[in-house]
Amino acid sequence: MTGTSLSAIEHALDNQRLGSWQLRVIAICGLIQMCDGYDVGSIGWSVPSLTHAWHLPPSAFALAFLWSNIGVMVGALLAGPIGDRFGRKPLLVASLALFGVASLASAASPSLNFLAGTRFFTGMGIAGGFAGTVALAGDYTPQRLRARMIMLTFTGAPLGGFIGGQVVALLLHENFGWQSIYILGGGFPLVLLAIAALWLPESPRFLATQERIAPHHHTLLQGLAIAPSPGQRHAIGVPDANPLRTLFSDGYALQTTLLWIIFFCSLLNLFLFIFWLPEVLHLIGMSPAGAVFATSLYPLGGMVAVLYLGWAIDQFGAHRALSAHFAVGIVFVVLIALVAMPYLAMLAVVLLAGMTVLGSQTGLNAACGKLYPARMRVSGYGFATGVGRLGGIAAAPLGGMLLARGLPPPSIFLCAAVFALIAAGATALLALALPARQVRPAPAPETA
Repeated sequence: MTGTSLSAIEHALDNQRLGSWQLRVIAICGLIQMCDGYDVGSIGWSVPSLTHAWHLPPSAFALAFLWSNIGVMVGALLAGPIGDRFGRKPLLVASLALFGVASLASAASPSLNFLAGTRFFTGMGIAGGFAGTVALAGDYTPQRLRARMIMLTFTGAPLGGFIGGQVVALLLHENFGWQSIYILGGGFPLVLLAIAALWLPESPRFLATQERIAPHHHTLLQGLAIAPSPGQRHAIGVPDANPLRTLFSDGYALQTTLLWIIFFCSLLNLFLFIFWLPEVLHLIGMSPAGAVFATSLYPLGGMVAVLYLGWAIDQFGAHRALSAHFAVGIVFVVLIALVAMPYLAMLAVVLLAGMTVLGSQTGLNAACGKLYPARMRVSGYGFATGVGRLGGIAAAPLGGMLLARGLPPPSIFLCAAVFALIAAGATALLALALPARQVRPAPAPETA
């Protein structure tokens, strides 16, 4: 019976059709990602105004950037065990509440130290939102479309950064204070909290492991062609008692190590741009509103990448598609760092850098959700993000140190080219991890 249950359930989930439940999950997870994309960008958008309001040098704000990413790292490491043990939905609801309240608290910051403290808690919420949406979107999409559907969900993050940047640029242009950035960033997730609590379904994989489930959960599983018997706990992929040990066993050790290296390099580059690009553009002559507007094209580029990169990952494999994408990004990073460009040319290059730098990270998120099986998907992504956030943590003092040394502001991004090269090489090496443990479609259901 156990073998039959495992085969039938895994086959049903890996070959499910896209229906109303799946589309609802993708839509709500996309909205949660919008909150994340806005909130990640908000600290960088506020710095050009805060340098004048608090009479602090730009390099001083490395403290707030640092604690934001420490919070993300802590949250990412906690998100995997929480999501795998207690469910994806509780993780997402708690994450929305945490970074919504913490963002509103940021608007009341009287000092840099207070702001750094609130950013720590928003970072924890951001991490839970990212890990939970990757896992839930993966659980509700068939294996053949998983990378594309997860990337579709992740369009919410760059969309939130782009639309948020446009709105913030308008607010600053109309002389609203920097506080408006955090009020807007805290209000939307709290509204979305009610939507998620009412309409976001729990993971079918998680529900299928429970001995007792509510009637509406039983109906959900039946709608997905899963019909658990009352009071029966089904044999399905569940997390190991030690999720970290699982990530380094059964042929996953090389993949896990390479993914951690790629996440580190990719997130260092991503946050170097998110944190410091608005202030760098301000230092070379743009107004705070103009710098925010130009920076908003960066997440727009990440959205453009979704149109083709998810398909490329499904078609050619993550190692081929992402290694080429990281390598192309080096060109645009070097242009920003070394070439003085007219305004319109700078806007175009920022857009292309977003396509390749931010787009590669979005593709990496999708690939991580596809490369790990369901029983370790949240832990796999959570630990990769947690270790990768060390790169985000390094981006804060690295940018501040380079600016404090008196270098031409754009040249601080030159180091990003080196990390993009490392990421490209490590991604290409993922091919070595696949033959030992290739993810295959689930077998057809067996009959008793």
